[in-house]
Amino acid sequence: MNSLVTKELPAPALLALAVIGALVLAGFLPVFLIGLGEGLAQADPYLLHVTGFTLLQAGLSTILSLAVAIPVARALARRRFPGRDLVIRLLALPLALPAIVTVLGIVEIYGSRGWLGGVFDIYGLQGILLAHVFFNFPIAARMMLIRLAAVPPESWRLSAQLGFRDRDVWRRIEWPHIRAALPGAATLIFLLCAASFTVVLTLGGGPNATTLEVAIYQALRFDFDPSRAAGLAIVQLAIFSVLALLAHRLGGGISAWQSFRSISTRYDGAAPLARFSDGFIIVLGLAILIPPIAAVVLSGMAHLHFGANVAVATLTSLGIAVCSAALSMAMCWPLAQAAARRPAWSKISALAAVAGLIMPPAVLATGWFLLLTRFPVFAVPAPLLVIAMSALMALPFVYTTLAAAVADSARQHDRLCANLGISGAARFMRIDLPSLRRPLGFSFLMAAIVSLGDLTAILFFGSQGFTTLPALIYREMGSYRMETAAGTALVLAVFTMALVTLADRWSGQHD
Repeated sequence: MNSLVTKELPAPALLALAVIGALVLAGFLPVFLIGLGEGLAQADPYLLHVTGFTLLQAGLSTILSLAVAIPVARALARRRFPGRDLVIRLLALPLALPAIVTVLGIVEIYGSRGWLGGVFDIYGLQGILLAHVFFNFPIAARMMLIRLAAVPPESWRLSAQLGFRDRDVWRRIEWPHIRAALPGAATLIFLLCAASFTVVLTLGGGPNATTLEVAIYQALRFDFDPSRAAGLAIVQLAIFSVLALLAHRLGGGISAWQSFRSISTRYDGAAPLARFSDGFIIVLGLAILIPPIAAVVLSGMAHLHFGANVAVATLTSLGIAVCSAALSMAMCWPLAQAAARRPAWSKISALAAVAGLIMPPAVLATGWFLLLTRFPVFAVPAPLLVIAMSALMALPFVYTTLAAAVADSARQHDRLCANLGISGAARFMRIDLPSLRRPLGFSFLMAAIVSLGDLTAILFFGSQGFTTLPALIYREMGSYRMETAAGTALVLAVFTMALVTLADRWSGQHD
């Protein structure tokens, strides 16, 4: 069987690799050539300020997110109460919901006309930090919970027999496991915050609170200065290449649907003060998490209006989501097949899959923009650009699921298929599709969810006549039509959560 597989040239994998490489190079080469030649020559205090603010807000956001995530994870790991599973599921919502929807919810709560009546100015660094904590502390908390769930039951029993106090349990059992997850979690959160586009664009409040991603967009769409955009993109690409590689090596991974093993019986935290503190911490986490989501639902229901603009934007969003998911699947499937059967392809396929992390959307859009404007022969319709960018951004999510499932299927069925002479389309229809139906469906839905909530691609390449639901919400917020934006956000949230619910069922994993 191995000799049979080895003789087959992985032509589909080579084609998928060529497509990914062409899309990435089309974004990288113009940025590299123009950025080094013209962009960095314009280095000025603004470039230093934007770079410094990008790193500052990402660093502060990471510290604050981890400061909330660690005690929340520890409290959830120590306590059993009705609704605990629901609380853990709620921690996946910020990752699943489109960023523009939750940003609107944060404005509805903390804005000048919000539920809390403008406790502080939501626009600027403080608003960015609040939004980033909302988005990222649940990711880190789930990563810590996975580590704590992996503690052997014998450790808890032994600690009780030895009379460990809570601080001893923390020092000798909990902290070593949490510490092992910290580098990966911190690098991942820093990467996500440094790449934050929607949050900074809507809550930045001006040039003093602008990141590289937003500055690139402004340089292209408002200042019409491609050279400056290319210079900013060069700096961002350098930073993100290092961060993406660190996240990959340190094990940073987005685990929205990661299953949790049943946590063993614990004997610590029995004191009333410990129970009170754990309960208070869980309530505090929910107080950060629930109000913005509730605000979107309540305000959206009160101002829901499914007019012509919303209908057209909905159809456009769904069309782009389906097409980008199909393209992402078409690129990942042959790469996963090659990685499962050829050890040399494993690293190549994995590297191709993280192209969307190494090449940030703003950098990719800048390169494509420069290529299209300076070489009109490469004219490409805007919808195809948005679909291609969304497909690249979804590659890490799709490949992670498909690679593991395809590898398992190959181990189970390759020898039998070789003996029976089943290959190609016949094998896919008779063997692979029935056995991999759930991971294929889950991967497709994950790609569609990523595309459905994306704002970056449509703002770079969209227009008044070509818009999606996230872009429509952004324009309504920019026109101070918050009630209308809430209604549109509810429509987007409903479609997204429908896909999330279906993905959760197809994932085969339940918390």
